[in-house]
Amino acid sequence: MIDSPQQSAPWSAAGGTGQPETLAEWIRRNGTDPSLRDRPFILFGDFRMSHGEYYRRSCQCAHLWLGRRRPGAPLHVGVLLDNLPEYLVAFGGAALAGAVIVGINPIQRGQHLVRDIAHTDCCLLLTESRHLELLLPVRDQLAHIPDENILVVTRWDPGGSLPLGVPWEAALDAQPREEPGVHVDPGDPICLVFTSGTTGAPKAVIISHWRMRSTGAHIAQVMEIGREDVGYLAMPLFHANSQQCGFMPALLRGAAVAMIRKFSRRQWLADVRRYGVTYFNYTGKPLAYILTTPRQPDDAANPLRVAYGNEGSHRITAEFAERFGCTVIDAFGASEGGLGFTRAPTDPPGSVGKPPPEVKVLRPDGTECPPAVLDARGYIQNAEEAIGEIVNTAGVGKFEGYYKNPEATRQRTRGGMYWSGDFGYKDADGYLYFTGRDPSWLRVDGENFLARPIEDILLRHPDVYLCCVYGVPDVQAGDRVMAALVLAEGASFDGTAFLRFLQAQPDLSPKWVPTYLRLARDLPRTATNKPLVQQLRREKFRLDCVTDPLYWHERADEPYRPLDRDAYEKLCAAFRNAGREHLLLL
Repeated sequence: MIDSPQQSAPWSAAGGTGQPETLAEWIRRNGTDPSLRDRPFILFGDFRMSHGEYYRRSCQCAHLWLGRRRPGAPLHVGVLLDNLPEYLVAFGGAALAGAVIVGINPIQRGQHLVRDIAHTDCCLLLTESRHLELLLPVRDQLAHIPDENILVVTRWDPGGSLPLGVPWEAALDAQPREEPGVHVDPGDPICLVFTSGTTGAPKAVIISHWRMRSTGAHIAQVMEIGREDVGYLAMPLFHANSQQCGFMPALLRGAAVAMIRKFSRRQWLADVRRYGVTYFNYTGKPLAYILTTPRQPDDAANPLRVAYGNEGSHRITAEFAERFGCTVIDAFGASEGGLGFTRAPTDPPGSVGKPPPEVKVLRPDGTECPPAVLDARGYIQNAEEAIGEIVNTAGVGKFEGYYKNPEATRQRTRGGMYWSGDFGYKDADGYLYFTGRDPSWLRVDGENFLARPIEDILLRHPDVYLCCVYGVPDVQAGDRVMAALVLAEGASFDGTAFLRFLQAQPDLSPKWVPTYLRLARDLPRTATNKPLVQQLRREKFRLDCVTDPLYWHERADEPYRPLDRDAYEKLCAAFRNAGREHLLLL
């Protein structure tokens, strides 16, 4: 069942242009056009795949998906892979088979992993040897997927027998190399992408062929992509940014994409030079990570033309453009596609740009918030009345609904508008400033997740009897996890032992590990004993607000230590240098 928003996507309006409308048509065009079919498409280490070979392998993959579908069930393929060529082949096979790719985040663990796979009705799984350790502990909870429908890529990690599933390579090679002849419409879904929301678990955003094509075409135009260009897929392919801003521009323009398993700040520039990369898509903080590497006099001697993404601060994008001799285009938008706009280099520091007039900041009742009153330092003086939800009042944009979650879809599209779940304020000139997401949600390194599962894990510690998890600003972009803990009376806190406890939790994602800990004597509470999360978020780790002991660690592998005055002043200086000091005072 596919749930649709109140306003459906106008994919039919694209008809009659003479251009391919589905991914299947683009793959077929590139794979059969004499001027394109022999050109490189996928670059991965020493591996090369042309557009023609990609088309043929996609045909085989389509037969594989169709041959293993479960009668009466949707043809949904869960993909639990790092960024490998097989990920793109899986997309190609789905496009030609009328199947749907479900990107499974390999950082998920235990019940959270099971829930993502089960909720999206995956009847097949494509994974790799190194991720089998995630599936083996929960295999009995995925009994609806037979062993022969768990395909395991072994090419990049050869050796040893498989404890689960069957080899992908042999299964693929046994399939015909011609198309299966399945009709696909532009409005048919091609993938489900997990994102955040206001319910108790991540939601799966429906993305159609039309949206993939239209967004990819827009990004390709903005970056001026041509056949000679080479992209760089370093952001995870289970994320819409990598799919629509990296993969699709190359497919639509007949260009090439280089790939790396996972983003590496130290490998990035070497790969740009090795593959001749001319465009790079990003989300979150990769620009900042890259800038932490030592500056070299020849950094700008590289082929990169343009980087496109979001959550890059003004200082970081400017420094990155200067250091590497490229253009950086930073945008603000939502994975759901409900709104989006690009920031200009001349926009005020700290803002995410000047949105079109239909993007407004609204109160829950739908009335518009007044402009923010800023002091001489640029700090907001009327936060309570000026901060509201960022809403596309003209419609739902490209949002096509959440899978099997009609209530969340209705909430996101109430009144025929797109309510983003993002909060912010506008200044008197109409520039938008982003302040955060729903109080229970956090965004770390481009990933959204709920606070509640982290709280459940922390409460396993025998000395913790109350806790509250919330997001606080990160120095560069997004959030860091902070937890307020109330310990059992007489208990002492050992930073090394507590880190060991966290590391021993099998379902604690690495990005969920708190950066800051507040050892509270009690939690601020409502009359009904609910924690006042907004107060905790407002006080953050500020030494001028918090009298409870504070602990932190800069790196995930180091013990927690007291956040003393010296460390706090250095943190404040880092926020100031990044142009994000105002976030500490919200």
